[in-house]
Amino acid sequence: MDFNQIKSAAAGYSADMNRFLRAMISHPSESCEEKDVVMCIKAEMEKLGYDKVEIDGLGNVIGWMGDGEKIIAIDSHIDTVGVGNRDNWTHDPYEGYEDDAVIYGRGGSDQEGGMASAVYGAKIMKDMGLIPAGYKIMVVGSVQEEDCDGMCWQYIVNKAYPQEKDKIEFVISTEPTDGGIYRGHRGRMEIRVDVKGVSCHGSAPERGDNAIYKMADILQDVRALNENDDADGTEVKGLVKMLNPKYNPEHYEDARFLGRGTCTTSQIFFTSPSRCAVADSCSISIDRRMTAGETWDSCLQEIRDLPSVKKYGDDVKVSMYMYDRPSWTGEVYETECYFPTWINKENAAHVQALVDAHHALFGDERIGPDGAMHLRHRPLIDKWTFSTNGVSIQGRYGIPCVGFGPGAESQAHAPNEITWKQDLVTCAALYAAVPGLYKEENKTSDVSQFRATLTDNDIQ
Repeated sequence: MDFNQIKSAAAGYSADMNRFLRAMISHPSESCEEKDVVMCIKAEMEKLGYDKVEIDGLGNVIGWMGDGEKIIAIDSHIDTVGVGNRDNWTHDPYEGYEDDAVIYGRGGSDQEGGMASAVYGAKIMKDMGLIPAGYKIMVVGSVQEEDCDGMCWQYIVNKAYPQEKDKIEFVISTEPTDGGIYRGHRGRMEIRVDVKGVSCHGSAPERGDNAIYKMADILQDVRALNENDDADGTEVKGLVKMLNPKYNPEHYEDARFLGRGTCTTSQIFFTSPSRCAVADSCSISIDRRMTAGETWDSCLQEIRDLPSVKKYGDDVKVSMYMYDRPSWTGEVYETECYFPTWINKENAAHVQALVDAHHALFGDERIGPDGAMHLRHRPLIDKWTFSTNGVSIQGRYGIPCVGFGPGAESQAHAPNEITWKQDLVTCAALYAAVPGLYKEENKTSDVSQFRATLTDNDIQ
């Protein structure tokens, strides 16, 4: 394999990738509204001579290169979050701009830049004959990740391509990795707490039972759960406890690698007959990030065990959200809002294929443009802080997954989002080199260092 030739080929496609990324950015593509960007990607794949391009029932766009039985997949979610307060953007988030170093616009880092590199990485494989005999490449532009990470792959595995599931050797996630190779991340779940009250006229509040006041107590306990220490005398022990072998004897080392779990109140709702009445219900949403050793039921139980929740007894209900929004095609895949934690073993064959490719192409340290290197002076092999489709790919199904993608996590969901042109070229080159460096003979059945348990719901 001529690694200099691969780098030259990727550099030769730099202008094409820049143009393609800006075209994707120009199409607003929030979750469930991705049709225009899907068509943009489909047209690009067809122009580049992909062997087959398909759109599945959910609206994921899939391009194929090669004709073998075994599959190496490259996944990029192509939906984005919204722009938030437009006044926080210095330029139009969809028109964007580019200079010599960066491309500006919503989705640049999170994560249509990954799609640009993946589409051209597979093109380089075909141009240079880099797809190994017996393999084919599956390039996925997945939808609705921002709404419900991994649901798109639940659909791919169970409805669109169930016959292909056992043929997938591994998946490369192109989520932004700041120049690193990522082998896992924390899981998450979305929890709802509902509190009942009794309304009455606001002139005599003692006649009622104010649900907002009850929730105020619960909010303080949720905050304490996130912020407290785990000392013996602390009533509500903080989530930091999972880094302590006393509380997490089997998995504290993995928890220290991933980082502690967190929880934060993300939404609040109430009902009241009027502004002159006592509120008769109040609800909150909790964004719960889960580290190794935490389970879906342990996270629900720790909310039920909060002193204030116990205090209000049957007036409080703690549950997990479900997701059933129709995709841009109208298809609904109902699932639970639980996204399992996962970690690969560092020596797993698919992880080492990316490591070997990086060493051969770029050396053993992270690389990047000057404007990004302040974020990259850390180990080459690491983990994400946020969540990805890996929660389903490896967390739910055990299909090996590993990450390497252009851009920075810190750009995700932020105003004035950018990605770096150099990263697009770097990632396309690495994707092109990986299939030929994957040592299938080193594959084992236990690539996962940690996978969270699944729920007892009948969810595929």
